[in-house]
Amino acid sequence: MADSLLLLRKRGSVRSTWMRARKARPQLALGRRPRRRLRTLLRWCGRRRLRRRLLQARAAGADWREGGRLVSSAAAAGTTDTAAPGAAPSRPPADVSAPTCVPNLPVRQLRPVGPGRALLLLPLEQCFTFSGICRVTCLYGQVQVFGFTISQGQPSRDVFSTYTHSRLTVRAVPSSMPEKSKKEMKREARTLLRSHLNQDDRRWVMKNFSPLCSIVLLENLKTSTVNFIISHPGLSYIFVQESPTFQINSENFALRSVGIKKEKKKNALQFTESVLSALEELVNDSCEEVDGCPVILICGAQDVGKSTFNRYLINQLLNSISCVDYLECDLGQTEFTPPGCVSLLNITEPVLGPPFTHQRTPQKMVYYGKPTCKNDYENYIEIIKYVFSSYKRESPLIVNTMGWVTDKGLLLLIDLIRLLSPTHVVQFSSGRSKYMPNLTPDYVDDVDGLYTKSKSKIRHRGFHLPEFAECFEFADEEKESPVLFTGHKLMCVKSDFAFRKTPRNRDSHNKILRDLAVLGYLGQLHPPVPKPLYSLQSLTPYQVPFNAVALRITHADVAPTHVLCAVNASWVGLCRILDDVRGHAHGPILLAQTPICDCLGFGICRGIDMLKRLYHILTPVPPEELRNVNCLLVGAISVPHCVFKNQHGPEGTIPYIMTDYNFKFPRASGKIGLRETEETSKEKLYPRPKFYRKTN
Repeated sequence: MADSLLLLRKRGSVRSTWMRARKARPQLALGRRPRRRLRTLLRWCGRRRLRRRLLQARAAGADWREGGRLVSSAAAAGTTDTAAPGAAPSRPPADVSAPTCVPNLPVRQLRPVGPGRALLLLPLEQCFTFSGICRVTCLYGQVQVFGFTISQGQPSRDVFSTYTHSRLTVRAVPSSMPEKSKKEMKREARTLLRSHLNQDDRRWVMKNFSPLCSIVLLENLKTSTVNFIISHPGLSYIFVQESPTFQINSENFALRSVGIKKEKKKNALQFTESVLSALEELVNDSCEEVDGCPVILICGAQDVGKSTFNRYLINQLLNSISCVDYLECDLGQTEFTPPGCVSLLNITEPVLGPPFTHQRTPQKMVYYGKPTCKNDYENYIEIIKYVFSSYKRESPLIVNTMGWVTDKGLLLLIDLIRLLSPTHVVQFSSGRSKYMPNLTPDYVDDVDGLYTKSKSKIRHRGFHLPEFAECFEFADEEKESPVLFTGHKLMCVKSDFAFRKTPRNRDSHNKILRDLAVLGYLGQLHPPVPKPLYSLQSLTPYQVPFNAVALRITHADVAPTHVLCAVNASWVGLCRILDDVRGHAHGPILLAQTPICDCLGFGICRGIDMLKRLYHILTPVPPEELRNVNCLLVGAISVPHCVFKNQHGPEGTIPYIMTDYNFKFPRASGKIGLRETEETSKEKLYPRPKFYRKTN
C-alpha cells in the first residue's frame, strides 16, 4: 500500500496540464485518441478564425507593418488598437535595386471602386499578369502593356489576354516627368484622380501612395466581337477560365467583376536576351531614319514566335512614331485579316491581343483563297508584287512570312528577299525547329531561288533589279540611274517560346485559329455597342443580281453546272476587277482564270434565289464600298462549322447540315472547303513512336 502511494506521488509530480484540467472538470474525461482529435479541431478552428479576422482587417484597410503585427489605420495614425492574434511571421525586406524584386509595400494593391471597376496600384517595375479582357486606363504615372506605353492623360486601351496565347502583363515603367518632391507628386495624383474616383477611394490611394508608382484603372469590357465569339459553345474558355481553387477575398471578387483573373508570372510573355537586343536595335534604326524607312523581314520556322515578335515590335515603334506599315505574306496565320490573304496595312493603333480581336481594313488586299501556296507559287509571287507596289516608303515596313522554310519554301523565301529588298532580316530559330541556313547577303546572292537566279553583287552598291523600278516613286534625277538595292543586315534571334503544338496537333490548332479569325471578322456584322446578339440567319442580307458580279472558284476546277452549288453557303471574297461585267443579260457570269484584283472584304453567301436570280450576301462591308464590288471569289477558306451547327431559332433540321453525306463519292472531300467527319479525321494516320525492348 505504501509502495503504491509513493508511485502515485511520483506520477502526480509529472502529470500534464491536461490531467489537472480533467480533475477540475470531470465532464471532460476523454481518452488519448479523442484528445488528439479535439486538439486538431481546436487548431483548425483557430486558423479559420484567424483567416476570417485577416480578411475583415483587409476589408477595413489594414496592412502589415514591421514586426509582422497587423495594424489598423487607427493604429497607423497613432491611436492604440488591439492587434489580431496569431500574427504572421515577418518577411525579409526585398532588394529595391533589383528590377524583378518588389519593395516592402502594402499587401493590398488592388481595390474595387464600383461594379466592374478595380483600381490597381503598381510600384515601379512591378508587374501584374492577368487573363481575360479589360479596358486599361493609366490615371497616374506610366505603364507598359505588350510593349506599348500608356501614360497618364492618354485614352484608354482595350487589352485582350487570351488562353490561346501568352498572358499579357501590365508593368509600371519610369516616366519622363521632371523630378518632383513626394508632396508635389501626391498633389498632382490627387488632382488627376478627382474626376475618376470618389473620396474614399482617393484616400486609400493617398494612404498607399509611394513615389514613382503608377495608378491604373481596370474596367469591364464588352465588345460585339467578343460577345459573338463566346456565344458559340466551347469558345467561352478562350477569354476567361474558372479556377477550381477560387479564394474568397476582396481582390478576387474585384478582378472577377472586371472580367479578368490574376495569373502566375511563369504564364506571362517572356523574351530571350537576343530577342530584346534585336527589338532595341530595330526601334533605334527605325526612329533614326538615316537611310530612309527600313524594311524589316521576319522569317523562321513554325511556332518560333514570329507573330508575337511582330506585335511587340509594332507596339514599340508606335511609342516613337505615328504609324507602321505591315505586309502580310503568311496565308495561313494572318494578323489583321481573315486567312488566305496577302495584304498591306497602315497601323496607327497598338496591337494588344491575338489576331481575332483586331480585324482591320487593309490599305490593299488580294484574296489568294488558300491557307498555303503549295502548287501555285508563281501566282503567290505575283500577288505579293502587286500588293507591295502600293508601299509608299513613308514609314517603316514589317514583312511577315510563312513558317515553311524547307525545300521549296526556302527557295521561295529567297525570292521574297530579292524582290522586297529588306534592310533588316530577322531570322528566328529554336532548339525544336528544323535547321535553316543563315540568310546572309552572300548566301542569298549565291543561291538560286524558285523563280529568281543568283546575281553577282556589285561592290558597295547592291543588287541590280530593273524589273522593280516601276514599284517605287522616285525623283526625276533618280529615275535616270538604275534601281540598286543594298544588301540587308541579318539578325539571328534565338527564341525559347513554350508552346503546346506538336506535329500531331499543329493542323487542328491552326485550323481553330483560322476559324477564330473568321468569327472575329463576322463579329463586325453586329453594332459596335454591345447589344443582344442576333443570329446570322436573322440578319438582313444584301441582294446581288446574277449579272452584276462575276464568279470564280479559285482552288478547284468545278463544272459550270455545279458552280452555284459551290458558292451557296460559302465564304466569298468581295473583289473589284477592271473588266466590265454589266453587259451580260442573265448570268451567272463565270471567269476562266483567277484574276489578281483588289479584295474589299468578305461575306457569306447565305442563299441563292434561282427564280429572281439573286445572291444573298451577309457582309460587314459598308454599302458605299459594296458599289465597287463586281466579282465574287470562292476559295478553300470555309465558314466555321460552329456557325452552322449552333444556329438559334426554330427546332428541326438545320440548314446546310446533313448527316448522310457520302464521302466515298469520287472527289467528294477535300475540294470545296474541309469536309471531313469526326470518323475520317480520327482515321488520319500519324507516325507513332515505336518502342523496342532492349535485348542482350
